[in-house]
Amino acid sequence: MIVQRPAVTAALAAAALVLTAGCSSGGSDAPDNGKSAESSPATSDGTPTGKPRAGDAPPEKGSATVTKTLTEDLKSPWGLAPLPGGDLLVSSRDEGTITRVDGETGKKTELGSVPGVSPAGEGGLMGLALSPSYASDHMVYAYFTTESDNRIARMLYDEKKPSGQQLGAPDTIFKDIPKGVVHNGGRIAFGPDKMLYAGTGETGDTGLAQDKKSLGGKILRLTADGEPAPGNPFDDSPVYSYGHRNVQGLAWDEEKRLWAAEFGQDTWDELNEIKAGDNYGWPEVEGKGDEDGFHDPVAQWKTSEASPSGIAYAEGSIWMAGLRGERLWRIPVRGVEGTVEPQSFLKGEHGRLRTVVAAGGDKLWLVTNETDSRGTPEKGDDKILEVTVK
Repeated sequence: MIVQRPAVTAALAAAALVLTAGCSSGGSDAPDNGKSAESSPATSDGTPTGKPRAGDAPPEKGSATVTKTLTEDLKSPWGLAPLPGGDLLVSSRDEGTITRVDGETGKKTELGSVPGVSPAGEGGLMGLALSPSYASDHMVYAYFTTESDNRIARMLYDEKKPSGQQLGAPDTIFKDIPKGVVHNGGRIAFGPDKMLYAGTGETGDTGLAQDKKSLGGKILRLTADGEPAPGNPFDDSPVYSYGHRNVQGLAWDEEKRLWAAEFGQDTWDELNEIKAGDNYGWPEVEGKGDEDGFHDPVAQWKTSEASPSGIAYAEGSIWMAGLRGERLWRIPVRGVEGTVEPQSFLKGEHGRLRTVVAAGGDKLWLVTNETDSRGTPEKGDDKILEVTVK
């Protein structure tokens, strides 16, 4: 049974939707400041999309419907990784555990804790990803905060061992990503090239974002063993793009374009099309700046209406989970000609939304996030929802 929250009464501005959400000066998930939002999709150079994309365009007006609540009573859920066969792995940021969720019944089985996790502020056990060779190596990758840094480790998942002992010891493949009370990034994903991408934050030290020698405020591209990936834009560096504030959403479309969601400060949150070596402007520019040398976002939102964490690609659109905005955003990116307005769905119905993952076809998995210390938990929180979209 789906229990809906009271709908948020504030209406979106009728003219233009400005997607926004971010870590305001008080933190990436600060309380709603009441600002309105707007947005306008554009090409990678910030101009309106002109040439149609490959494939049929998604419908001008989409939809998103929660078809079932898969499971409930999760604590501070953050990362989500679908397993072969349809089950899910979900991380608990504050408890440092990984739980398996049956994709049909929603039954939860805790696999174990990740040693070394040090949760505080916005840090803890965050992104999860499966090895591209998971069928043979059974490796699960995790991004997490320790006492000294943020890092990425991989663990053997042995389903034959007793419950609670199925995760092997973490093998750290990459470390020394700056940590802070805020802006720790945390999303990881393997791309179509089988390289590991990681979104990092600048920890509140804004200068790190423009420092190409720092790992903070970046999107990193690594091999599965944690080395700088071949073909990276800067010699012997894991840095793929820079000038980011706090990246927590990564997804690829059918044309293998990389998209990233980024928390803004007080003005604009962003959806960016990521190009190797490009500078995305922070802290010099927030949102569209029309300044030489900086890559403008494809869409932007005011911070009260998004606070974007996870994103996924399905049915020709990027779908973006909003924390402060408490809604799911749809941004058409396939077959787009001219300006297509983003649309929001589920506004205020399920509280803060942390992670969204493609579940095949027109289905998404959507993770709520009311138990992370900034929400207002209700009975059953937190949940994984199945959503049908178009």
